[in-house]
Amino acid sequence: MAAAAGHSGLLSRGKKLVHLDLKGAPPTVEHLRQLVHTFADLGADGLLVEYEDTFPYEGELRVLRSTAHAHYSREEIVSIQDVAKARGLEVVPLVQTFGHLEFVLKHAAFRRLREVDHCLGTLNPHSEQAVQLVLEMLRQVAELHPGSGRLHLGADEVYLLGQGEESVRWLSGPGRSVHQLFLGHVVTVAKAVRERFPHLDLIVWDDMLRDLSVETLKGSGLAGLVQPMLWDYQPSLDVERTVLLMEKYQAAGLSDQWAASSFKGSTSVHCCVTSTQRHVENHLQWLRVASALPSGVRLRGVALTGWQRYDHLSVLCELMPVAVPSLASCLQTLHHGTFSQEAQTNVMDALQIPSTEVEDIIRLDPAGSPSYPGWRLAQLVVKLAALLQSEDLRLLDGNMFVRGWFSPYHRQRKTVNPLVGPQIQTHVALLLEPVRTTVDELRQEMGRLYPPATVEEWIEQHVTPVVAPVQALLRDLDISMEEMGLFRPGPASSQ
Repeated sequence: MAAAAGHSGLLSRGKKLVHLDLKGAPPTVEHLRQLVHTFADLGADGLLVEYEDTFPYEGELRVLRSTAHAHYSREEIVSIQDVAKARGLEVVPLVQTFGHLEFVLKHAAFRRLREVDHCLGTLNPHSEQAVQLVLEMLRQVAELHPGSGRLHLGADEVYLLGQGEESVRWLSGPGRSVHQLFLGHVVTVAKAVRERFPHLDLIVWDDMLRDLSVETLKGSGLAGLVQPMLWDYQPSLDVERTVLLMEKYQAAGLSDQWAASSFKGSTSVHCCVTSTQRHVENHLQWLRVASALPSGVRLRGVALTGWQRYDHLSVLCELMPVAVPSLASCLQTLHHGTFSQEAQTNVMDALQIPSTEVEDIIRLDPAGSPSYPGWRLAQLVVKLAALLQSEDLRLLDGNMFVRGWFSPYHRQRKTVNPLVGPQIQTHVALLLEPVRTTVDELRQEMGRLYPPATVEEWIEQHVTPVVAPVQALLRDLDISMEEMGLFRPGPASSQ
């Protein structure tokens, strides 16, 4: 698509914030510094940093610090801001204040502040303690980011709002709605933050606002208080619907707006290899939106989101090194207004990779070396993912020898044809050996960039479900052969 006239240029001229989702796979501080330099080199203007439990909360909030891995120290967070400032990057902290508070409300000390007990993500908006809790979180984060001019208040996906006992009673009053309940809390929090930090521009996710009328939005008090960030991560983003939504916000007095696209973490909850083309298509759609906007909409920029988990309790999405080619491609798409050959060449030259798709990183000449931090881990993830998706490995139970001579019937009775057992052992060894070798390499490489807990979580998420059944079959085979006096040790069963 050629660069459209008019507003499409706002996505290249406006702020381009790269989202750092630290609620999963938090990089080591050294790797984080490297990533900041990489983002700047690729054309980013800032960082949208979502700390969650990696922030060094103090006082009553110390319990929010992660126990699975070390949180960042105050000195480390300052140092990251120093690196960003030196590279001309703005840092925008993101603190959830209503929904997606699983990392807070999972703790027994704050259980009473849930909207409903079985939903760990949504805060009870009627509780003064709940309001003071999020204000204290915001205070600590804002004070550790004195150079920031913006703060993101989250407020997306406030599930089950209105279903708590206090909300049900409140809603029984005349003319009251769940929308008013949502707006009341956001306005209360935003006003309190603005009073304490008047220099900050406040941003909120827009999804809870989408169904509201212009009149409701006008009367909410949001105008002049917050800036909505419209998020849509799909390659099939509905351009016309999005433009109409942005026009509605403008009519309600919310003229300053942001877009939120995606460069990783939105394909599926368990995805481990990023598709560049999918995310480029999302950015092309956002360019089409920008080109169709009326002049009254002030599009301040775009946050390129890179989710690491769908929420605090879900599995890991793609690791950052696997997504750098996608990020570079999306930034180049915004810069050129199209994913032209020139844009693609710029990505490949900048990263020293053979293609804009990370899957092709395994085609590198052995003497070649990409020029971005974490590329070796990306290469190992791609290689291992291909091995784990092998039909021979995943469908081992359908192998002729296994199905014919070591079926569940044989395994239960610990019997196997002595001529076939060794053949199965050899076949399994051939399947497991490249996996085992690659896992060992990946464990070492990932351990340089991420905490041990992340390494173990990634392996247990992606490797164990595939390898464990094969190892179990091998153990049963060893036992059966030993029972029959035919023991011949199979390959080691450890990962």
